[in-house]
Amino acid sequence: MPITTGAKKAHRASLRKRVFNVRRNRTLNEVIKNLRKHIVAGETKEAEAMMPTAQKEIDKAAKRGIIKGNTANRKKSRLVAAILKAKAKA
Repeated sequence: MPITTGAKKAHRASLRKRVFNVRRNRTLNEVIKNLRKHIVAGETKEAEAMMPTAQKEIDKAAKRGIIKGNTANRKKSRLVAAILKAKAKA
């Protein structure tokens, strides 16, 4: 537990920030999971329609520091590649 006043304040702030970070991470993972479900099911049109929202969530998470920039770029790239692969297969 924090001892000094500054450490106590920092701990309170981190608990407040955690709520937003957990929420952002949860929405990020839900969007990616739903997009992957469409890809696996072969529903490429639905997956393509969901891609802008997925990119938006990934970019927001990177902007807030929940994931790193390169991780965000990698996730977006792999999702697009998976959609293209599913289109080629169909």
